[in-house]
Amino acid sequence: MPKNSRAVRRLVPYFMLSPSYLFIGALMLVPLLMAILYSTQYYMIFEPFNRAFIGLGNYLNIFKDPVFWLAVKNTLVWTFSSLVLQFTLGMILALLLNAGPFFGKPLYQALVFLPWAVPGFLIGMTWKWMFNAQFGVINDLLIRAQIISQPIGFLSMPSTALLSVVLANVWFGVPFFAITLLAGLQAIPYELYEAGNIEGASSTRLFWHVTLPLLKPTMIVSTLLRVIWIANFPDLIYIMTEGGPADTSQTLSTYIFLTGYKSLNIGYSAGLSVVLFLALVVFAVAFIKLTGFGREEA
Repeated sequence: MPKNSRAVRRLVPYFMLSPSYLFIGALMLVPLLMAILYSTQYYMIFEPFNRAFIGLGNYLNIFKDPVFWLAVKNTLVWTFSSLVLQFTLGMILALLLNAGPFFGKPLYQALVFLPWAVPGFLIGMTWKWMFNAQFGVINDLLIRAQIISQPIGFLSMPSTALLSVVLANVWFGVPFFAITLLAGLQAIPYELYEAGNIEGASSTRLFWHVTLPLLKPTMIVSTLLRVIWIANFPDLIYIMTEGGPADTSQTLSTYIFLTGYKSLNIGYSAGLSVVLFLALVVFAVAFIKLTGFGREEA
């Protein structure tokens, strides 16, 4: 076969996929380039004639901004506390659902996966009502159980605002890990467990030496995706607290949203977006390197 024909045949798959590449590029690359462009400008919506190129001016202001550093701290707490609780509870639920048939299992599965089907806006409104100091169900239950003597304004107190939105986010995100980890568990060949039982291995040893190693790729991918999604998820915090009180629940995603759509400072908001994007890229690369994802076992 001529070399030219071979080269053409190798290019055919890329040609067939080119519409998808163009579509993905239009959806992702173009907005990214526009954000980088806006981040180098003084761009206020209500000052259309004062728009000007300022280079790194927005970035210099960002790193001098005390609210930015508070948002960075809150983002780390919000992301990793939500992740740890979601992963732990999701793993427990996945193991229970994978244990075999039991009475009411279909109903149990439906209840476990239900939060993932609810829009973030509706979840935020529901949990905001539940945490309400006057007529919220959480205060009512705590008072009935005699844990507290008077209602607590969970969302209006600096010490509890961030914790409250974390709890709401945990309820929302547990089904994601339950679904993905359950799929990973069901993909593990049952013959490996039978062989382990024949050799006299305990359930604990099977879990550590069979389940976890084979579940590792699923755990890595789902964890990486969830970190990115949580860090970019302003819905719950905006609906429940708007980043307050006194920015104690402000994260980078909510700060970007409020700066861009409430203060209408598009240039500064774009700069914050680029900073968050770069931070997540660095985290993703470091996470993949540290976990060894994609490398074949020796």
